[in-house]
Amino acid sequence: MIDAGSSGRRIVVIGGTSEIARAIVGALVAAAPREVALLGRDRLRLAQAAEELTRAGCEQVSTIEIDADDTDEHDAALATAFERLGGAADIVIVAVGLLGERGGLPQDVKGALDVLRVNLVGAGSLLIQAARRLDAQRHGTLIVLSSVAGERVRRSNVVYGAAKAGLDGLAQGLGDALHDHGVRVMVVRPGFVHTRMTHGLRAAPLSVAPEDVARAVLRGLDRGDAVVWAPASLRWLMLVLRALPRRIFRRIPL
Repeated sequence: MIDAGSSGRRIVVIGGTSEIARAIVGALVAAAPREVALLGRDRLRLAQAAEELTRAGCEQVSTIEIDADDTDEHDAALATAFERLGGAADIVIVAVGLLGERGGLPQDVKGALDVLRVNLVGAGSLLIQAARRLDAQRHGTLIVLSSVAGERVRRSNVVYGAAKAGLDGLAQGLGDALHDHGVRVMVVRPGFVHTRMTHGLRAAPLSVAPEDVARAVLRGLDRGDAVVWAPASLRWLMLVLRALPRRIFRRIPL
C-alpha cells in the first residue's frame, strides 16, 4: 500500500500525555480532520489532552488507561484503541518515556530499573503490539520517539541513554522486517526538548521545543524519512561524536 505520509486520518498515541506527542498530533489536526485514541496511565491528564484536541478541531478523541509496566494488558489496550477507530489505524505514535536519575553509576538502583522497564521493556512491548496490528492490516506508519541520547550512550545519562538505544534498535529492526508489508517505521531522535520532564535541567546546545519536533516529524512523514533528527543539525554532531575514540569520548563532559 502507498505510504500516506502525514495524511493518515486515524491516529493512536501511546503515551498520550507526552508533550511531544501532543504537539505532533496537534500539528496533524491543524492540517486536516483526524480521529485519535490516546493511551496513557494518568486519567486526568489524558482527559485534559483529549479536551485540548477536541478544542483544536479533532473530530473524535477517546482515551484508554494503560501502564507501560503492565505488559500483559498491552495487547488488549491496543485492540481497544484500534476498535475505537473503526478497526484500523493509519499512524501510531509511541511516546513512552521516563528520564530518571542522571549521571553514570546509578545511586538509585530501583529508579534505574524503573527507567529500563518503562523506556525499554514497556515501550518495547507496546511497540511490538502496535507493529503486529499494523502488520495484520498491511498498512500504516509507526512513529517511535527515541532520543539522541541513544546514539552513543554518554556518562551524563547512562541508564536513560542505554534504554533509548535498545528501543531505537528494536524500532529500526522492526522497520526492516515490516518494510515489504506496507508498514513504515520512523524513528525520531530529538535532542534536549523543553518539556515538563526536563524542567529544571540545564538546556543542552541545540535545544528545541515540542512544536519544533512536531514540524520535523510532519516533514519526515511527507518525505518518507526513516529517521528524523530534531534539530536536523544533530545528525552531523552525532556523526562526529560516534567517530571519536572511546578514550577521547569518555573525557567529554556531556
